[in-house]
Amino acid sequence: MKTVLVSAVALIDPDGRVLLAQRPEHKPMGGLWEFPGGKVEPGETPESALIRELHEELGIDTWQSCLAPLTFASHGYEDFHLLMPLFACRKWNGTPVAREGQVLKWVRPNALRDYPMPPADIPLIPILRDWL
Repeated sequence: MKTVLVSAVALIDPDGRVLLAQRPEHKPMGGLWEFPGGKVEPGETPESALIRELHEELGIDTWQSCLAPLTFASHGYEDFHLLMPLFACRKWNGTPVAREGQVLKWVRPNALRDYPMPPADIPLIPILRDWL
């Protein structure tokens, strides 16, 4: 089974809310909510992939020094295994804007369970909630 490395981030605003993005309906797992991020391409580190993805998907810029490793997900889907480090980030330039048709929402950590998420993301919720 192929392992896919995806890097994700919990963007945390000054009010302690976390940014979630809803996957467009036409994509796999469409309609589910997730932490922003994306696939790590060959030659990239998880941090550099995340910096690239945040710029492409949300129009914001951050730096490796602002990405704090928080936890990770390891989940077997039917046709691949996902390995996903989750970073926390409180500092970036710009205002997040949905550039790829996704819906964005700032959510309080204790309300994260109210949003349907891919199976790999669900175990991250209590860790993030307890950390914040």
